[in-house]
Amino acid sequence: ASEVEESRMVFEKVVVIDGRAHMLGRLCSVVAKELLLGQDVVIVRCEEINISGSLYRNKIKFHEFLRKRHNTNPKRGPIHFRAPSKIIWRTIRGMVPHKTARGTAALNRLKVFDGIPAPYDKMQRKVVPDALRVTRLKSHRDFCVLGRLANDVGWKHYDLIKRLEAKRKEVSNAFFLKKKAKNMLVGKAKAAVSA
Repeated sequence: ASEVEESRMVFEKVVVIDGRAHMLGRLCSVVAKELLLGQDVVIVRCEEINISGSLYRNKIKFHEFLRKRHNTNPKRGPIHFRAPSKIIWRTIRGMVPHKTARGTAALNRLKVFDGIPAPYDKMQRKVVPDALRVTRLKSHRDFCVLGRLANDVGWKHYDLIKRLEAKRKEVSNAFFLKKKAKNMLVGKAKAAVSA
């Protein structure tokens, strides 16, 4: 019984994952398992996720994927999402039994975003250590950034997301400096009281 209790997850209301510098497949497999276990997951900054292999190689692979289409009515055929968030969503869908009620419910617990939109920029973001590029890819291996790949195959909002992210980082930095100054004052006050 104790082993079962140890292996059981600690559920949180919603887990916000910062996709930056994570490996695509490894992150998706971890997230897929969490979704099936009942956890709500939000992935932000999907455009910063990494894929192993050079940009050139991944572009060739994506163009092969673009060739796969329904012969008489391509609207029915495989839909080729260009946005990084939708590429991530489709990858996770492939790891979930999405044609069953359980799989559909799991996918409904997932949200994916390019950049970090309003409610999530004020929330704590987590990383998945098992999926980080620095822990999983040898330092001399090629990798590419999903946003750059998406931009090269037809995604039109890469520059917009970059501008919005720059603006968000300015606001975030100002908040951090204010918080740091406040913490220093609190520390000094505590030291003065204890002395």
